[in-house]
Amino acid sequence: MKIAAIYALVSSDQQKEEKTIASQTAALIEFARQENYQVPDEWVFEDEGYSGANLIRPGLERIRDLAAEGQIQAVLALSPDRLSRKYAYQVLLIEELARHGVDRVFIKAPHSGTPEDQLLLQFQGMIAEYERAQILERSRRGKRHRAKQGEVSVLSGAPYGLATSVRPRKRQPTTKLSKPRRMSCARFSIGIQWKG
Repeated sequence: MKIAAIYALVSSDQQKEEKTIASQTAALIEFARQENYQVPDEWVFEDEGYSGANLIRPGLERIRDLAAEGQIQAVLALSPDRLSRKYAYQVLLIEELARHGVDRVFIKAPHSGTPEDQLLLQFQGMIAEYERAQILERSRRGKRHRAKQGEVSVLSGAPYGLATSVRPRKRQPTTKLSKPRRMSCARFSIGIQWKG
């Protein structure tokens, strides 16, 4: 029986709120059980809210440490893009794990080491990176369009002490602030010039 660690990642707040990481982890635990991997409870790592384009993530760092220390024989993940959304980082991590004699097992990827399967794995990595770039571009374009329409502040929210009303471009002072702060906010929102 091989000793393994499990790694799951969700990067967006929506995925975090919808608890999709729990479904990843459950699938990986079931896979480990079926394939006779021994996974200690403390070696189930979940990185919630971290970008897959960044290598500095607590769970991933711990897995890399376990591999370097020779404590694990395999890393189980749902797919290659859970390790990283950047193809170059995927290759770096896979090679690092291989140097330490650690197998990487992806549930949603080929399991054999044939050249065709390696090519497919590389394509998946490149497509994941492209997909991430597309999502970022669509988000940027949508935010820019909404800002041009006056629906969204370029600051992504109201400045401190101001609340946004239902109508676009309209700022109103909040009532939860001290009287001097409310007066300051009122002057700002109606355009009164400071004297002094």
